[in-house]
Amino acid sequence: MQLSNYLFFTSACEQALAFYAECGLGKTVEILRHGENGMPLKTEAMRGKIMHAKFEGPGVIFFASDNDDAEPMRGSAHILQLQSRTDTEQLFKRLSAGGNVTTPLGIQPWGDYYGKLTDKFGVQWMFNCAEQKSI
Repeated sequence: MQLSNYLFFTSACEQALAFYAECGLGKTVEILRHGENGMPLKTEAMRGKIMHAKFEGPGVIFFASDNDDAEPMRGSAHILQLQSRTDTEQLFKRLSAGGNVTTPLGIQPWGDYYGKLTDKFGVQWMFNCAEQKSI
């Protein structure tokens, strides 16, 4: 068994997946589009939008699609557990571009280097790095 997140966008799925690839999370490995290759089409406005996509990278797997009736993202977050502070800072900076940092990176009461953001597509990301460095 494996638990994976499924992200629902209204029309920006392709742009979000391209952004996540640019950030270095991985790449889209599977795409099915509304109204293409026998896939159903609910409305003409959805033609060519992503009906189902699979995104993979080292230690990362999630799914995503465009749905004209999708609700805004809420109540869930991806958590990235990284091994180095430098990697954590670089990825945090990339994913926060155009988004909103809700918890700046810093040492938390549990002793880890942690931060949280909502990216420009409304997806929440949590970063946790257990690497200990002297300050």
